This record gives sequence, structure tokens and C-alpha cells, in this order.
Amino acid sequence: MNTERRKFIKSSCNFCLMAAGGFLLSELSACSPAVKVLKVPVSGNTVTIPLNAFASGPQLIVRPSGWYYDIAVRKKEKNTYEALFLQCTHQQNQLVVDPHGYKCNLHGSQFDEDGKVVKGPAGRPLKRFNTTIGPDQLIIQLKD
Repeated sequence: MNTERRKFIKSSCNFCLMAAGGFLLSELSACSPAVKVLKVPVSGNTVTIPLNAFASGPQLIVRPSGWYYDIAVRKKEKNTYEALFLQCTHQQNQLVVDPHGYKCNLHGSQFDEDGKVVKGPAGRPLKRFNTTIGPDQLIIQLKD
């Protein structure tokens, strides 16, 4: 085969792959809601979040340092907050945010925004952490 033709086919294939990859990436990012991720240190058995972190929306994902699983924190009515441990109750896989709540990509379990099971195989709701409001901050108790 002609060297010039081989270069042309190779560069055309690379262009098509890059275009397809960009298209798929944009489609995937459109599927997942944009939720702010906040990395925080753990102090004792608590993490502290500034209340102004909710200025951009009612939900954020807290990533405690040294933890494998995230915590979804949602501002509810009357300045109350809910903190859910994003560990699947079926086989302890990390959950991801989806448009209707949280999803386990390992076996397909789905949880609503309140942590209740919508679709199994998980049979138990998500673990909740107690929260308290301090001066300009939300405190999440990591232990019962």
C-alpha cells in the first residue's frame, strides 16, 4: 500500500476516534447533574462545612480526607440538612449522583434523594449522619 495513502487512512481514523470520543464525553457529562464536591479534613469524629458552600445549590458531595466513600449533603426546608453515606447497602460499592438520587454502578441499585431504596438488589436505605448547625457552619457527626 502507498505510504501516503496509509498516512491518510491513519490520520482519518484518528480524527474519527477523537470526534466520537468527544461526542460521547459530552453526552455522558450531560447525564450527570453538576454537584459541587468539597474535600474536607476529618477532626475527631466530625467534618465541618461552611454554610456558604450551599450558595451555588442545595446539594453538595463531601469527600472526607482518608475516606473511601463520599457523603451527600442536602439542604432541606427550614434550614435543616441531611447527610447520607454514599456506600451501597448491597455490597458496599461507592454510589454516584444521578438525576433522581444515587446509583450503584456495580449491580444497579438505586436510591432516591432521601436515601430510600428505589431499585434493588439493595434492601436497606442509606446510612444517615447526624448534623448540627454551628455559627456559619454545618457539623456532620461521623459516628453514632
